[in-house]
Amino acid sequence: MQGGDDMPDGQTNTYTVLEADRISKSFGSVPVLFSINMDIRPGEVHALIGENGAGKSTLMKILSGFHAPTSGRILFDGAETDLPDNGGAERLGIVLIHQELNLAEQMTVEENIFLGREITRNGILNREAMREKVQGYLADIGLDIAPSARISDLSIAEKQMVEIVKAISRKARVLIMDEPTAVLTEAETELFFRQVEALKATGVAIVFVSHKLSEVKQIADRITILRDGQWIATKDASDLTPDAMAQMMVGRELSDLYPPMHEADVDEDRVLEVRNLCADGVRNVSFDLRRGEILGFSGLIGAGRTAVFEAVCGLDPISSGEVLFQGASVRFASVAAARDAGIAYLTKDRKAKGLLLDKQMQPNLTLFALPKFIRRFGLDRKAEEEALTRAIRRFDIRTRDPKINTGDMSGGNQQKLLLAKVMETDPQVVIIDEPTRGIDVGTKQQVYHFIAALAAEGVSVVVISSEMPEIIGISHRVVVMRDGQIMGVLTGDDINENEIVRYAAGLKQEGKE
Repeated sequence: MQGGDDMPDGQTNTYTVLEADRISKSFGSVPVLFSINMDIRPGEVHALIGENGAGKSTLMKILSGFHAPTSGRILFDGAETDLPDNGGAERLGIVLIHQELNLAEQMTVEENIFLGREITRNGILNREAMREKVQGYLADIGLDIAPSARISDLSIAEKQMVEIVKAISRKARVLIMDEPTAVLTEAETELFFRQVEALKATGVAIVFVSHKLSEVKQIADRITILRDGQWIATKDASDLTPDAMAQMMVGRELSDLYPPMHEADVDEDRVLEVRNLCADGVRNVSFDLRRGEILGFSGLIGAGRTAVFEAVCGLDPISSGEVLFQGASVRFASVAAARDAGIAYLTKDRKAKGLLLDKQMQPNLTLFALPKFIRRFGLDRKAEEEALTRAIRRFDIRTRDPKINTGDMSGGNQQKLLLAKVMETDPQVVIIDEPTRGIDVGTKQQVYHFIAALAAEGVSVVVISSEMPEIIGISHRVVVMRDGQIMGVLTGDDINENEIVRYAAGLKQEGKE
């Protein structure tokens, strides 16, 4: 077992239900894992952490039978085994919860949970029995939705919780979870962690993959760190601080996670002004954005932050109010119209809306700025290639093969490609929704410094984020929203967690006692 002296002292349960023994994996001629060992024990949470591209997803897919290793062995209950492919390992009790939701949108919660293993009586679906079981599962996890609710009508957070319930219902012996809390609120995360503790008590072995290192510290018993496809350490969680985890992940100090904050010039022109905007989920929102400013938008999930900018950029209709860009009143009919004017919107859903996952990097990079590459006789392929070379260098997009499909790239490199894509349009205003969702701490640092560099060059940046530390760490001003309206605008020393929470929770509102 790799780890040697790094293995936790005093571990009483050394029986392993699932083990990777010197696992290596290559895709074609491109190696991605190098002789990795990892053991998974009943009744513990074993966290797997590392930067995007470290090999976490590949290792998880090997441990759950979705990929076969190039070399090395998988041991299940101590015996070498070839895991059934395409999800067949679930029959052994090895369940993988993918980061991308795997639910049938037009079916109900009940139907999704029992899909492929329906309860029948005399050859007829026993819906009463299935509903009773689902109600029990939902009650156990504290999820207040009806078994008959259609998946398409649920929020993203509720869909994620249904995925967790579906896995629990399969009586998993090994539960592998890829970023399970990425779209959960703090309250939902606490409910989820209580369920994890309950699963541990029944002897379920849990692999927990997350970029939220404070959560890893809270929930994990042991932690394995990967870097560039190689094993770095396996340690008891009690021996590691989040800062120590981050340093081992990236191989360097991260004391400068946030760039130095340079004051925005209050005398700069107002590039974007929004006056009494009303739209779906938005009520009388007014704010302005100065040249070279980073304006943060904070608030609880569902507060209306994204809805504001989807209306501004032409994704949703404006029912009333006014948007001024460079002093002129505008009403964009589409994202393309906003782009042509100089406003670029970076979606928070890079997989479904931001990138073409089955295409290579080059068409993804240039598609949004396609008019820039069209010549009299068609596309200028050489200009496209030069743009990709520049983007890879400027945004530090790391891939062993530039012709790889975007869907096979790590989340962090996908996010860098998405940034590069919108910057190809040379915007004057960049709106970035959840800039670091699902990416590692090293890539977060790069994104923060890139945003600061944009502002220093005179580009105006809006950052919509559910991560309070990054809102506080990079914003010149912070707009706090609740229930579709602005509760307050914070500056200077008022940009702190206490003030943001008070406004976001409705305990305080600007102009009211």
